[in-house]
Amino acid sequence: METSDKTKNVEETVDRLRSGAHETVDKVADATRQAAETLGQKSEHLKNVEQQFVEDCRGYIHDNPLASLGIAVGAGFLLSRLMSGR
Repeated sequence: METSDKTKNVEETVDRLRSGAHETVDKVADATRQAAETLGQKSEHLKNVEQQFVEDCRGYIHDNPLASLGIAVGAGFLLSRLMSGR
């Protein structure tokens, strides 16, 4: 009789642990899903911002070609100086 009670207690403990593990896995899966959705939304937003930035730059270059050329030459000069190490 005593062995049967111990077996029953062990089975109940295993069932509680199994249930707790399932709840934990469900919580982690839910948190992961939410994080993935948030990252997807942020990624989409960044793509839109990037596209808008590129369109704005193209518009500026089209409207101000000489200023754009001057900026490009100046940036190239600065980068070459920084890269040469002098």
